[in-house]
Amino acid sequence: MSRYNSETPMVNESEYYDFLKKKRGVKKIVQFGTPVMFHPGLVSRTLLTTTSYIWATGDHFYKLAHTYYGDSRFWWVIAWYNGYPTEADIKKGALIEIPSNLEDGLRVLGR
Repeated sequence: MSRYNSETPMVNESEYYDFLKKKRGVKKIVQFGTPVMFHPGLVSRTLLTTTSYIWATGDHFYKLAHTYYGDSRFWWVIAWYNGYPTEADIKKGALIEIPSNLEDGLRVLGR
């Protein structure tokens, strides 16, 4: 499941992209709007069961998503829940929390 599944595609008619349309030989660019997601608050976090994980050298969000959810495409759930935009922002030894139930994690994030 992509984080864009519930978003409606839109046609971007901005003149800013004219060069790109010309380069690609297309008349329009269809893209998704930015999804609205939430950073879970204290109450939401206390109601959600999570697994604690200590970040180690060689870890990646997609590997953790595969291990805990059976699907690496949900890497962004772990990243968003912990407030890390990229893996480069996490220091070795950092404690992160992984929502134990994927559906509950998606609900808390507003998806």
